Amino acid sequence: MISISAPAKLTLSLRVTGTRDDGYHLIDAEMVSLDLHDTLEISDGRGLEIIGAQGEGAVEPDDDNLVRKALRLCGREAHVRLRKRIPAGAGLGGGSADAAAVLRWAGYTDLAGAASIGADVAFCLRGGRARVRGIGEVVEPLPHAEQTFTLLTPPVFCSTPAVYAAWDRLGGPRGDHGNDLEPAALEVAPELARWRDELGDASGQRPRLAGSGSTWFVEGAVPGPGRVVTTTVAAH
Repeated sequence: MISISAPAKLTLSLRVTGTRDDGYHLIDAEMVSLDLHDTLEISDGRGLEIIGAQGEGAVEPDDDNLVRKALRLCGREAHVRLRKRIPAGAGLGGGSADAAAVLRWAGYTDLAGAASIGADVAFCLRGGRARVRGIGEVVEPLPHAEQTFTLLTPPVFCSTPAVYAAWDRLGGPRGDHGNDLEPAALEVAPELARWRDELGDASGQRPRLAGSGSTWFVEGAVPGPGRVVTTTVAAH
């Protein structure tokens, strides 16, 4: 058995720069890997066992699971026991991180292929800190920066397709705090504002939304109920 860490990703900034003919949105983002991570235990056999997934949007071990898609992409078979710590629907790339861990195990390095199964998989495959463009397949490494962030993930599931659809519906708004998807996420889930304000009051900062949500984050350590203090990690 091999144990592999799957670090969460945090999107520090996100601009939506256009839409392709096939409907996929083009982005220009800065992403970093965090020491918050899932763990995959990979052994001989077949099957996917998930431990720790719960709540709305929880990961299911079906054929649409990104771990299974990653195994198909790299043409490998394995039994995977997935221990979840990264919350689902939180904008932290948990499923993509898990898929990328499988691809690293298999020695798979094609970023465009990785992005074909999930927009964030290519970044998670490389990890560290990077500028990410296209639909996620263009990953330009940036120098590692030691940073600490405090995350607050509300018990609110944010569907990425629903948030992008709202962004289209709203006419493609530009977020005024570094994330163009923030207005759309608040349209889809207005209750997110309550959690933003809670973290803002505790930190004295204006929180930023992680990707399509639902996680809010600020720089520095602000420990407290429901918050996770995490640091950046270098590329794999």
